[in-house]
Amino acid sequence: MTDIATIFKAYDIRGKVGTELTAAVARRVGMALGTWLPNEGVVAVGRDMRPDSAELAAALAEGLRAVGRDVMDIGEVTSDMIYFAVGQYKLAGGAMVTASHNPGADNGIKLCREEAMPIGLESGLADVRDAVLAEAEPAVSDHQGAYEQREITEDWIKHVLSFISTDELKPLHIAVDAGNGMAGKIFPELEPYVPFEVEEMYFELDGTFPNHIANPLKFETLADLIARIKEQNLDGGIAFDGDGDRAFLIDEKGEVLTGGVMSAMIAEYFLEKHPGANIVYDIRNSQTVPEVVTEHGGTPVRERVGHAFLKQKMREADAPFGGEASGHFYFRDNWYADSGLIGAVIGLYVACRSGKTLSELRAQYSRYPAIPETNFTVTDKDAVLTEIKQTFADAKQETVDGLSVDLGNHTWFNVRGSNTEPLLRLNAEADTPENLTALVEKITAIITK
Repeated sequence: MTDIATIFKAYDIRGKVGTELTAAVARRVGMALGTWLPNEGVVAVGRDMRPDSAELAAALAEGLRAVGRDVMDIGEVTSDMIYFAVGQYKLAGGAMVTASHNPGADNGIKLCREEAMPIGLESGLADVRDAVLAEAEPAVSDHQGAYEQREITEDWIKHVLSFISTDELKPLHIAVDAGNGMAGKIFPELEPYVPFEVEEMYFELDGTFPNHIANPLKFETLADLIARIKEQNLDGGIAFDGDGDRAFLIDEKGEVLTGGVMSAMIAEYFLEKHPGANIVYDIRNSQTVPEVVTEHGGTPVRERVGHAFLKQKMREADAPFGGEASGHFYFRDNWYADSGLIGAVIGLYVACRSGKTLSELRAQYSRYPAIPETNFTVTDKDAVLTEIKQTFADAKQETVDGLSVDLGNHTWFNVRGSNTEPLLRLNAEADTPENLTALVEKITAIITK
């Protein structure tokens, strides 16, 4: 099985269906996870709507039960619901079959342990990988684990709404684009509890993604949602990714509230609730975030990109909130896990309380021009990073996560390699649009030459 070693990524498992990630592999993952988990108890298994997810989830559950683990099958859910199940019901761990926003030919598995703590390569996934790749299977238990199906959506919706006061919501008219992903199943369960009139877009579950890739970080995928907002003069919209753990708000003018805007906006909300708290943000995020945190009496805590790092740092800092530029928003009262739905609901709640439109809030938290994260396909990531480092040798540099360069005067950029693809990802922000354009053109010329 050594040929499938590459499906074990930094934070999860991702592979091509039928060749790399098969039912046999999923069963081995279940056995390895069930053996590795340090605590006794039940393991939750969930899945997204991809054509093969049910088969992979069943094989995963079979592997868990083979080594004696009891399984709670929570069915088709968003990824944030697996974290909720593990935390809320005090389970030993969880496994979610999903490839998030990746194309339909891919699938994957996200793993967590008790209290929804992530399992990445540095926190147990390497051990799971080695057990899967080993010639011998983990020892089969004399006692096969029990199997239970459980519907958790009602509990989940109550939990989401616990972050706000629903009586302060206003009757907004919004569009919601689920991208044929799992939010299309879960968001309708929220609607009876909020005074929103919702235009549902692509709520039909379809893991082949017939309308567009379910990745709102690629702003081109938002075209239909933006058109609907403008055509119907709506108050705004929400775009979810495929497995529902990320969400972006779109304002009434059709402009995106970026991860930086939403991080700053939600950070301010939590500092009202928890004065003086630490707030965690990733190195790609806008400088607006630490500025807003400091201005409102909090302490900004910077961390490298990735949910495993953000969650660990939040635990260390006892932070009530953490935000990434990618649209992942983390909450202490959600077992430090991320949730697209909680982030979107809080964002709309903030808008309702403020009396401002979403575009006014976007303007309030958009202090510096920035580009959306831009990907470049490269053959030698290290060589390109070395040349960029040499080109900007006179500037302040940091290599905690890729290369971060601070040019002063609110002008900076970060270039980092993808953990799953042959890509370099560029994020940049500057004091003026002209300086931003010049900076991006200079870096792009180095990357693409």
